[in-house]
Amino acid sequence: MDYIRNREEAAEMLADRLAQYKGQKGVVLAIPRGGVPVAAPIAKRLGMPLEVIVSKKIGHPANPEFAIGAVSLEDVEVDHRSDVSEEYIRAETARLQESLRKKYKLFMGNRQPVDLRDRIVIIVDDGIATGKTLLSTLEMVKKKHPRKIIVAVPVAPYSAIERFKAIVDEVVCLLVPPFFQAVGQFYLEFSQTSDEEVIELLRHQAATE
Repeated sequence: MDYIRNREEAAEMLADRLAQYKGQKGVVLAIPRGGVPVAAPIAKRLGMPLEVIVSKKIGHPANPEFAIGAVSLEDVEVDHRSDVSEEYIRAETARLQESLRKKYKLFMGNRQPVDLRDRIVIIVDDGIATGKTLLSTLEMVKKKHPRKIIVAVPVAPYSAIERFKAIVDEVVCLLVPPFFQAVGQFYLEFSQTSDEEVIELLRHQAATE
């Protein structure tokens, strides 16, 4: 297999590979937005709740593209550096967490996040490029003391797969191409996922839980 048709096809193939977890105490965490159309059918097939996990990087004050940490709704991971003040980190953390709260409420409404302790946690995205977002997400998930962490993605470069195999319990990936430039090059259909599509998928899944 050289290509995946779309996120829906990827979801069905990943669900097949994860079938052994059906009915177990778990949760499927989607990285929005593109991870949600992949995660929703997996959650349905496995009989697990579906959630989004939102996080943002903390950019360096002199170069916002350079990440010095990341925040989720509850946690902060920071690479403390002498050239970045604690005041800046506190202010950025507060600003970003307020933004994340709004995003989470948009997607999940008033639902409270599932407690991850002692659960099988399956983290799903539509592909891994650099893996930086996923790395920060993993650090935050580990703090919740899940029973097992599984990363499930349709496509990723070999270097990322090896990195994640070393820090999670299991990695499930459909395509590990030798020449990797971008996630979208391995899909025949790779349209942008809208907020509206994410909300619809999450509400539909919640109604069936």
